[in-house]
Amino acid sequence: MEEQASQNLPVLNILEIQRILPHRYPFLLLDRVISCETGKRAVGIKNVSANEPFFQGHFPKHPIMPGVLIIEAMAQLGGVLLLQLAPPGEKLALLTGVDKVRFRRPVMPGDQLRLEAEILKIHGNMGKIKTLASVEGQGVSEGELLFCLSDYDAVP
Repeated sequence: MEEQASQNLPVLNILEIQRILPHRYPFLLLDRVISCETGKRAVGIKNVSANEPFFQGHFPKHPIMPGVLIIEAMAQLGGVLLLQLAPPGEKLALLTGVDKVRFRRPVMPGDQLRLEAEILKIHGNMGKIKTLASVEGQGVSEGELLFCLSDYDAVP
């Protein structure tokens, strides 16, 4: 995996993301990839709508996007980045760890979450990615996510 040359990829729309990730509504939390440099970094967008199902209960009268879903959105961008290094449709990027995650401010309906992911290390089928989420240039969350690339058919 680490021997492949870097190349710039075009923007990925929702249909192209769905060809890479197995996630579907209501759990697909990545709307667009606005830049992707294979084997290095990617930038994506999640448009946060008042119609998101989690806002109904988190929290009534004061809707806030759950932190675990912000992590999941960052992980999905990391999955897109890592899966660019694997044969199409053969691997699944599984989140195996979360380190050094911090939340700086709430994400609310109407926000556009800008997600960034940068590969820190790849060893065999394991990877470590530095992630950042921001809204209007203000940091919302950051952390390091650990992944395992597994054979798609091998996942129980």
